[in-house]
Amino acid sequence: MQTAIPTIENISTWTTPIFVANNPDHEFLKNELLNFISQAQKQQQSTIDSQIAVDAKHRLFESELTFLEHAHPEVMELRRIFEELVAEVAYDVNRDAWPQDVEVEANVTESWYHITQSGGYHDVHSHPNCSWCGIYYLEPGNASLDGKNGINRFYDPRVNAAHFTDAGTAYLGNQGYWDFAPIEGQMIIFPSYLKHSALPYFGDQDRIVIAFNCVVDIF
Repeated sequence: MQTAIPTIENISTWTTPIFVANNPDHEFLKNELLNFISQAQKQQQSTIDSQIAVDAKHRLFESELTFLEHAHPEVMELRRIFEELVAEVAYDVNRDAWPQDVEVEANVTESWYHITQSGGYHDVHSHPNCSWCGIYYLEPGNASLDGKNGINRFYDPRVNAAHFTDAGTAYLGNQGYWDFAPIEGQMIIFPSYLKHSALPYFGDQDRIVIAFNCVVDIF
């Protein structure tokens, strides 16, 4: 009598999607955005104008959380790009959960710039009150994956994934984090619950990013 071979079904659950995209209009927008941010920095009332998690930030300037609300042509265009990108991302991950033929609308609810000077960093955090977040590398400066200089690090949300490791857990990865190489003109979109940080940055040129939070509606 032959022994029956059981059927095994692989069900992948609780994945965390992260999306990366390049801004095709980066070179067209970059200088105007840098000039606008430079002027805004000179008008800041404090180094951290948002007044949020001040102690988690060192040697960096942060705007108020309304940066993409400015009626400036390049800023408005950047907001449009971000919202269209998040709408695409939301549709991609939710298509099986949404009704067919829905219209998707993503809206930036908070946005800000970071100007990180040499020696600056942003400690571990996540973003509440939104579903998707983004980071745009306007000017990475001297940040690089080699040496972990000024990179963004994303942390494994499976809090107990590393409580035991052997050959059978190799698929989990063994470091508990994922490092993202900062590339000029690149955007990274990630779910708001995902904890992340900006590791210490050292360089002769400031590291400048624009970050944002989004909510999504369907019609």
